[in-house]
Amino acid sequence: MAKKKANEALDLGIENEKGSKKKLIILIVAGVLMLLVGGLGIGWFLLGDEEGEIAGASADGEQPVEEKRPAIYQSLDPLFVVNLPPGGELKLLQVGLQVMARDPELLEFIEHNDPMIRNSLLNLFSAQEGKLLKSREEKEKLQAEVLKVLNQLTRDQGGTGEVEAVYFTSFVMQ
Repeated sequence: MAKKKANEALDLGIENEKGSKKKLIILIVAGVLMLLVGGLGIGWFLLGDEEGEIAGASADGEQPVEEKRPAIYQSLDPLFVVNLPPGGELKLLQVGLQVMARDPELLEFIEHNDPMIRNSLLNLFSAQEGKLLKSREEKEKLQAEVLKVLNQLTRDQGGTGEVEAVYFTSFVMQ
């Protein structure tokens, strides 16, 4: 009995085994809960909140990045046929064109303004020198000029969107 009182007086840290197992289980459960809550908080921060805000986007109203729409192609029919400037070995140019955009409204705009667009492109094609158009580089330059003309006409007439690409589907010189 004296030994038991001496151990109690010294408080050697010897505790009842039932109490220490309960404390250990409580500590483990608390640790797991803290890890879980911390992981959820980090995930919410990195992936964004429920309003669809993209991670890294500022909260000052910056819009999230919009997905690209699928490409839509439209042929400019009939083919463009022009006389080339006199004096060259080639006299005639025939060009088939398709335009690529992602906005259906823009393609409706192009279809609606076909006479104006055809006039501008016929003027552009008829000013080309046939001997220069034999090289690939000159054809690519002409392609870029057509794209520039189409987008300029669209802006000037209040159209929405931009033509992204122009493709020659037929290119015949005689």
